[in-house]
Amino acid sequence: MSAELLAAAFIFDLIFADPRNWPHPIVWIGRLITRLEALLRDWFKDEVLAGLLLVLAVLAITGFSSLMVLDLAGRMTGWLQALLALWLAASCLALRGLHLESKTVIEALEEGDLGAARLALSMIVGRETAQLDEEAILRATIETVAENASDGVIAPLFYLSIGGPVAALLYKAVNTLDSMVGYKNERYLRFGRVAAQLDDLLNWIPARLTGLLLVAAAWLGGLNGPGAWRIMRRDAHLHASPNAGWPEAAVAGALDIRLGGDAVYFGELIEKPRFGDGTEPIAVGHYRQMIRLLYGAAFLGLLPVLLLLGVCA
Repeated sequence: MSAELLAAAFIFDLIFADPRNWPHPIVWIGRLITRLEALLRDWFKDEVLAGLLLVLAVLAITGFSSLMVLDLAGRMTGWLQALLALWLAASCLALRGLHLESKTVIEALEEGDLGAARLALSMIVGRETAQLDEEAILRATIETVAENASDGVIAPLFYLSIGGPVAALLYKAVNTLDSMVGYKNERYLRFGRVAAQLDDLLNWIPARLTGLLLVAAAWLGGLNGPGAWRIMRRDAHLHASPNAGWPEAAVAGALDIRLGGDAVYFGELIEKPRFGDGTEPIAVGHYRQMIRLLYGAAFLGLLPVLLLLGVCA
């Protein structure tokens, strides 16, 4: 993928996010997963095998269809292929969308509408939100922005840089599989095992890059850069996920707050570790600092990729 095309995709995401009523490949992948899950559960009694076949089928269909569409467009005209590549690449990025979706939660809080804030939060997190107070809502919002800085921004940039839109779509397919079937509950513990493990593998490098970029953004943005580095090194491994702790711990240190803690998923209380040493209550101002970190890390991640692609062109 050329540096110019990647820059154009990044700018498109910044300006338009995910335009309503536009076709979206990630939405199609989600629908495909839903339909194949039902079929494979009916056809195979071994849940691990069914889950493995789901992963293989989704990746095969995603990879083949994206390659075919780009190849057919290229046979017609290079401009059409470039436009399709731009659309596919931009659909893998979620920087502006992550900001806007989280902002909806904060706006509801600022209006004093806890119910609306809980509902908006439920759209972007997996935990139950019905009983959360204002600080818990803020904590969950900051945590999901931190974690999705990797899944929705840095990881797609990483895979766009090494394999273009097809590689990024394959990554997003695995990420979507994990978000839909990768839960450690009775229904998905065995069925979603392969999807969850593959997602962990593909996010291993991007999550650590994200943590480092958040530390750098904290330094450059006048936040607690030394604290971000110290807390990330100390607390990242505490998370049950091998990857999610890196951006969350970096953010906790950068903002001088505590993140993590127990949460309810599907009616079950899950014990989760705490990140950071902060003692002050989390406030809306911390969310705004999180957004500064998000954009700072995104631009810091984009620049070397553009330079590398430009040199290799």
